[in-house]
Amino acid sequence: MAIGSQRRYLALRLLAAALLILHVAVRLIFPNPSLFSDLILFNAIAGTAALSAYYAPLFNDRLATIAIGGALALWTLGSSISSWNSFFSLQIWDRTTDLSYALFYPLALFGIFRALSSRRKVRAVELLDVVIIALGVSSIIASLLLAPAMLHFSGSAFTVFLSILYPIGDCVLLAIAVVAVILQVKAARSLIMLLGIAIFAATDLYFLWKSSTTGYQFASLADDGWVLGLLFIAESFWHKGGEGELSERVTSVAATLALIASATILGVAAVRPHYFPTFALIPALITIMLAFLRMSVALREARLADSDRELARIDELTGLANRRRFLAELEILGRKEGTLLLLDLNGFKKINDSLGHDVGDQLLKQISMRFTRALTHGALIARLGGDEFGVIIYGEESRGVEVAQALLASVSYPITLHGGSVSVGVSIGRVLSDGRGDLLKRADTAMYESKRSGEGVVLATS
Repeated sequence: MAIGSQRRYLALRLLAAALLILHVAVRLIFPNPSLFSDLILFNAIAGTAALSAYYAPLFNDRLATIAIGGALALWTLGSSISSWNSFFSLQIWDRTTDLSYALFYPLALFGIFRALSSRRKVRAVELLDVVIIALGVSSIIASLLLAPAMLHFSGSAFTVFLSILYPIGDCVLLAIAVVAVILQVKAARSLIMLLGIAIFAATDLYFLWKSSTTGYQFASLADDGWVLGLLFIAESFWHKGGEGELSERVTSVAATLALIASATILGVAAVRPHYFPTFALIPALITIMLAFLRMSVALREARLADSDRELARIDELTGLANRRRFLAELEILGRKEGTLLLLDLNGFKKINDSLGHDVGDQLLKQISMRFTRALTHGALIARLGGDEFGVIIYGEESRGVEVAQALLASVSYPITLHGGSVSVGVSIGRVLSDGRGDLLKRADTAMYESKRSGEGVVLATS
């Protein structure tokens, strides 16, 4: 970011803080609601916070800053319309306010998730773990702390829906912020974000409590908690996240505990239907649904991982083990009794050059099938590259001799391909696992001696 831009954006952040200080001062001096203080100045703070989040530094994930900036802008829109309707007889449709506030939560959630994962690729299971933890904590908070403030709902279905959405949304944001602090220990970003969300949620819950008891008073000093929280959320995006992360094992355990808590809440609700309010059961139910989804995703990832591991150890052309798998098995052979065979085809290069690579590939596939049928149980054959193969046989020396002779015999008759019949031979170097040196190097020397001398199999002597 250029120096001029840095100064401009620093001025934007300082302006937001200065507007908040000015607003608090005006409210303390002139406690009665006023157009300047409660419509213009108050919403200017939130709007400036939205711009601050949107123009956060390039080290952020761009989608995260757009989402957070958009979330704060939507909240500013809802607040501005609500303030307008409090001062003027020309009313703006109040559902616009409700929709703006409602859309604030999914955008904020998306932005926070992107902010937490912008420096690395996040697996679906890890993301689901965070959501399950957040919703599990939300259901606990909603069950234990929100019930006294909202014992019953009244009004239209949409009003009831919003009454459920706002406190649950606050709890989810707060829970995710706590998880962020755990995931990125001592990171300025997560700590500032947690502080901002905590202040915002506390102000929201205070508003709900006042509305359901003594009644909410418009333009009170407590309202500044909303914009203060938004300022801290925006400010968090100007600080880098931490490098320390919680292990997948720990997050899985935490997700499991959240699932148990949610299941317990639903179990109690089934036995005592009116013990918890309805809004406390929604995140608990979603938590359990997500747990089943996580199980499905985890099983799918496990199958894909097994498939990837298998593919990484298999030769793509022949389906035999590849060099990586062979070298891993060779380490085991060095500690056991057995035989290593190194094979190189005779005449393959001439056929490959004269008839083409397609014919050469067909030939390698046919030879691989013949070699495989010649092996005894427990033996491993691998294509090491080109027309070179390796075979590992465990057990006494006689087993290695038998396999070597069977491999020689398997190419003693012509091979039929689409381009006609061809014949190849094989030179085999044989070495015993006797602890007398590099098995692969000794087998390679014996194999070249077999090719030079014309003998089918040569035993390495040193």
